[in-house]
Amino acid sequence: MKVTYLFVLISICFFSCSESKLEKTIVANNFTGEENFNTTPKSKKDILTFKKVDSSNVNAITYNVKYKDTVISVKNDPKPVASIFLQPRFLNTQKTAAIVQVADSSGLVSPFYIISLHNGQPEVTKLDRPSNGAMDSKITKGLEELTLSIFLLNNDYVVTIINGRVYQLKRQNDAERIQGRFILYSPDKTTFVFATKTSLYQTNYKTGESVDLKASSDLLAPENMANFNNNFTWYKNAKGTSFLKVSDPDRVVELSEFK
Repeated sequence: MKVTYLFVLISICFFSCSESKLEKTIVANNFTGEENFNTTPKSKKDILTFKKVDSSNVNAITYNVKYKDTVISVKNDPKPVASIFLQPRFLNTQKTAAIVQVADSSGLVSPFYIISLHNGQPEVTKLDRPSNGAMDSKITKGLEELTLSIFLLNNDYVVTIINGRVYQLKRQNDAERIQGRFILYSPDKTTFVFATKTSLYQTNYKTGESVDLKASSDLLAPENMANFNNNFTWYKNAKGTSFLKVSDPDRVVELSEFK
């Protein structure tokens, strides 16, 4: 009887250990802009979860992303298969989609992926656009939290959490990510403004429209941004999209225009 009982305990232990090590490797798909990451789970168990991973790196907390008992690994050749990520964030309240960054030695340029559930199966989408811009090392900042629900990813993508949407920003030059620093967005938070060396590059992530407003380097220098509200003002084009223009020096600018 004792032998049988011991065997049952060993079997349960073995099964539990095996189950905890379940892993599924998924090939990452290209981002098309048509994806819907805001799916509704069929049951309380049909969600993603994050499990903290013990790491020797004291400067970063790392995680696995799991679907039920299975750890999700991402295959994106020629990069190594990845299953350990930095600070994953859910993209919707249903917890059926998450944005993750691979925890490796690449730092801010480590790959970003979206792990999501569709029809009860996990899928992976890569947020990766090649760039050969001269300013890439300065403007590549990973995931920047602009508001509680809007993130900017490497000057290339806008991520809106809660509703699980990702938008690809229109580049000035297709070969390189926007070569400037983000400085502000329009009152409706859909037009993003970047200060480049010679202009204010403005692009609306919902409509895809863009305006490149030429401006002097002195005017765009960080130390002169205190006078920004006096030099530029918002207007709406024929489609109702907000962009900046040079202010009329005789016009009184309301502070509410820049909130």
